[in-house]
Amino acid sequence: MLNYLRKLTKRDENGASAVEYGLLVAAIAAVIVIIVFALGGLIKDAFSKTCNSISTGSSVAANCT
Repeated sequence: MLNYLRKLTKRDENGASAVEYGLLVAAIAAVIVIIVFALGGLIKDAFSKTCNSISTGSSVAANCT
């Protein structure tokens, strides 16, 4: 009788690891998307300032020569 109960409660977890890895990858992707949307404005502003500085500096140099 104990052997029968052990067979009933024994689980086969071979495929569970693939599902867990899939959930982990999905969670990491979600965190990356959230970070990109949260910091996107700051990064855009930094690149805009850099672009404006470069274009202003190059036009000044072009006027000096």
